[in-house]
Amino acid sequence: MKLSVVTIEKPETINFVLGQSHFIKTVEDIHETLVSTVPNI
Repeated sequence: MKLSVVTIEKPETINFVLGQSHFIKTVEDIHETLVSTVPNI
């Protein structure tokens, strides 16, 4: 498995969530967690 480090530049005025997954269900879990935490995202 190859791992890479990347620089992410973002404005200070935004919130940024980065999620990574190998399985579709895990991606769905990330989505459900975000929507249940902040419904208007």
